[in-house]
Amino acid sequence: MSAELETLPDLNPNPRHIAIIMDGNGRWAQQRHMPRAMGHQAGVKAVRAIVEYCAEANIEVLSLFAFSSENWRRPESEVSMLMNLFISTLQREVNKLHRNNIRLRFIGERKAFSEKLQAKITEGEAQTRDNSGLTLVIAANYGGRWDMSEAFKKIAVKIKSGELDGQEIDETLIAQHLSTADLPEPDLFIRTGGEQRVSNFLLWQLAYTELYFTPTLWPDFNRQSLEEAIVSFRTRQRRFGHTGEQILNKAVTL
Repeated sequence: MSAELETLPDLNPNPRHIAIIMDGNGRWAQQRHMPRAMGHQAGVKAVRAIVEYCAEANIEVLSLFAFSSENWRRPESEVSMLMNLFISTLQREVNKLHRNNIRLRFIGERKAFSEKLQAKITEGEAQTRDNSGLTLVIAANYGGRWDMSEAFKKIAVKIKSGELDGQEIDETLIAQHLSTADLPEPDLFIRTGGEQRVSNFLLWQLAYTELYFTPTLWPDFNRQSLEEAIVSFRTRQRRFGHTGEQILNKAVTL
């Protein structure tokens, strides 16, 4: 970790949970007159570097938006290439994650994936389930609206069976039925590639998350890029509905 991070004023400690939309692989390749597949392969290398940094910096959770429920609309050849890349990356990386005490989690609807990919996902989660370091969450065939819809379905089933009363529904109950129920909500959201939207990623969970947008294309996003995002986060005042004066007074009394 850089000296700049170590000497920052403590408006915020380092984020517990960082969520990233990894945008720009295809444009990175096109700028270099390469096939889009080469951009996605370069993106995997960027993932490796960011995971290593988060593990070293004691970040609790890193969530990466790998494939959205809308990405099926891409050309069939690109989707097929991405599925094969998922499988080969899992085969190559899971043992390394396990050796480094990293827990692998997937969120999203898995039934659309091939049986082979579903099996690799299940195996990777099972192998790393008891690890106590960084939790690496891969959102694949995921959408924030899907996540909330699934939560509402689970709640509806419990109401129908008499396990729950409709009057018990509140924000806490809904959060307990989301795919990230056992994880802290993201503190810092990063989107690379220059776009400035959340694109149906963790819609419920991002309610009070600090947003950081960068024009850097994902394959070029490195450890220094992440440190710059964390520096921005640590210098922000997170008020959660309070006034700035209330936050400052609370800090003084601690």
